[in-house]
Amino acid sequence: AADIPCSAYRSSWTNPRIEWKFQKGSSLILFYYGGELTEPYKNRVQFSRTTIRFNTVTREDTGKYICEVVGDGGQIAKSEVNLIVQGAAAPEPPLPARPPG
Repeated sequence: AADIPCSAYRSSWTNPRIEWKFQKGSSLILFYYGGELTEPYKNRVQFSRTTIRFNTVTREDTGKYICEVVGDGGQIAKSEVNLIVQGAAAPEPPLPARPPG
């Protein structure tokens, strides 16, 4: 599991709108918008105002997570977190023993 904080969230703002985006290379995916998680995140991520929690992560989730908060008065705050998922490497098979000489 992995928790990603939204440090842009301001509790003093009235009814802020929160959006989460995922950037990998040049592609940008909006995955929390209008109060809804989008596919394929819907069943794997739990949303709260200050954090998103991944139930499971894979190497495919490696990238930049951007939290954007927009207040009623048009204020905008943004925070970014780089997530790097390192899978366990498969153990290497032992090398065959070579005869001396």
